[in-house]
Amino acid sequence: MDLPSLLLCILLEVLAVNCLDVAQERIVGGYAPVPHSIKYIVSIQTTERQHICGGSLINKYWTITAAHCDIGIKNMMIVAGDYSLTIYEGTEQEIMPHLLVPHPEYNETTNNNDIMLIKLRAPVYLNNYVSIALLPRQDASIAEGRMCRVSGWGFVSPNGGEIPSTLRTVKLPIVSTQNCNSSQSFDGSITGNMLCAGFSAGGKDACQGDSGGPLVCEGRVYGLVSWGRGCAEPQFPGVYTAVSKYRRWIDNTIFSYYSRCDKD
Repeated sequence: MDLPSLLLCILLEVLAVNCLDVAQERIVGGYAPVPHSIKYIVSIQTTERQHICGGSLINKYWTITAAHCDIGIKNMMIVAGDYSLTIYEGTEQEIMPHLLVPHPEYNETTNNNDIMLIKLRAPVYLNNYVSIALLPRQDASIAEGRMCRVSGWGFVSPNGGEIPSTLRTVKLPIVSTQNCNSSQSFDGSITGNMLCAGFSAGGKDACQGDSGGPLVCEGRVYGLVSWGRGCAEPQFPGVYTAVSKYRRWIDNTIFSYYSRCDKD
C-alpha cells in the first residue's frame, strides 16, 4: 500500500471512531417507537406546556409518577395521547389534576419512596391512542437480566441539550440490587424500594425529563424513573422506584379517596 492510501485509511479510521463516539451519546434516548404504540404514557407539563416528567395512566382517573415531579397542583397539567410535543396531532387529551398524593414517606435526600399518584379532574377517554398500564402485584420481583422498556421525552444525550420532540424508548436489562449497591456502583444507596436497570458498559439509559416515566417489564410497570448518576455512565445503571413495593399503597389510596367521597 502506498503512503497516500495508508494516510487515507488512517484518516477514515479516525473519523469513524469520532462518529461512533457521537452516535453513542445519542443512544441514551434509544429510538423513536411507532407513533402512539406506547399508549399508557403521559406527559406531565407546566400550564405553559413545558414538559417536565413522564407518568402512566393506571385507570381513567389516576396517573402514577415520581414524587420529585411534584411542582404543585396549580402549575401542572397531564397530557395523554401525545407523541410529538411540538406538533398538535389531534390525539392529545389535556386534563388538569384534581389531587396530588406524593408518598407520605418520600425522602428527597435519599430518593426513597419516590412515587406519587395524581387524581385527574376529568376521566381520560380510552381509544386507539390512550390506554391503561398494568401494575405488578404487591412485592412481585423481576429477575436480574430481564429486558424491560423505559420510555419518555427526556434528554437523548448525557450532556443535556434540547428535549426531543417525539417520544423515545430503550430496552434495558434489570441489574440486581447487590450489584447496584456494590462499592463500584452506588455503594449502599439503593434501598429495598428501588430497582436498577441498565448495561454495565453504559450507553443506554433514561435521562433528565424522563423522571416518573414507566419501566415496563413483562407488560407491567415495574419501575418509575427516579434518579441516577449522570445518564448512561458505565457501572451506574438508572435507578427506579420499585412499583411492586407500593401496590398495596396505590390500591388503598385510590380506594380511600372514593370511600371519603361516598361519605360526603
